[in-house]
Amino acid sequence: MPLTPVSELITTARPGGLGAFNVITLEHAEAIAAAAESTKRPVVLQLSENTVAYHGSIAPIALACLRIAADSTADIAVHLDHATSFDLIRAAVDLGIRSIMYDGSTLDYTANVAATAEITRWCHDHDVFVEAELGEVGGKDGAHTPGVRTDPDAAVEFVATTGVDALAVAVGSSHAMHTRTAELDNDLIAGLAAKVPVPLVLHGSSGVPDEGLRAAVEHGMTKINIATRLNVLATEAIRTTLAGSPDISDPRKYLTPARAAVQSEVEYLLRLLDAQSAPARPSA
Repeated sequence: MPLTPVSELITTARPGGLGAFNVITLEHAEAIAAAAESTKRPVVLQLSENTVAYHGSIAPIALACLRIAADSTADIAVHLDHATSFDLIRAAVDLGIRSIMYDGSTLDYTANVAATAEITRWCHDHDVFVEAELGEVGGKDGAHTPGVRTDPDAAVEFVATTGVDALAVAVGSSHAMHTRTAELDNDLIAGLAAKVPVPLVLHGSSGVPDEGLRAAVEHGMTKINIATRLNVLATEAIRTTLAGSPDISDPRKYLTPARAAVQSEVEYLLRLLDAQSAPARPSA
């Protein structure tokens, strides 16, 4: 089916949260789309600037994701994540991507506001949904160092000045966590949701335990970004397969269980984020 705008996916996901999962390989995209079809939940396929660099350019992996989304029976959007380059944003939009995250978080506040506002104006002229970040979301020596959080009044000002459609906020999570021990500030999430007039986005969700993700959605978090968790499970599946059959040389033999592991986890997480579902985690 045609790509679904992120704004519509957010509405479709309510009262639950919208699952947004990062794609590195074709297998990621296939697994995420299959999980969305199985659970009948909307989903976002996300491509980070780092993934684009890994592939050498945006076109091959973006076009694959766009085609997977178009061929799927699920409601799917394709999103460019953590883009710092205006040129990359233009390239993504030229290919057909209609949702981007501009990451000006390493800039000082004034420069971040100016750059975000400029990019947002251009994107809106091209019917593109814009997510931005106020401060740095953890794992980058930024706003998720202990005690650093997004201020609700600053967030309101940032959104009003830049015109963005969604805002990634610092509430206790951190990028690239391999343990699920992050403790979110649910009072802050509720306070942000009450004041900020656009959907809130949780980055670094791989480090948040199941009950923390559910609570975040209940307190007002809208879009839940997950990347590292899928990579950990895919890699574990590959290691297990190769340990059991060390003579395997055909990548399909070990990428198939990796893809299955990603699909299973995404299915579980999509059900977890559904406010009307109470899934049981599958046994290992």
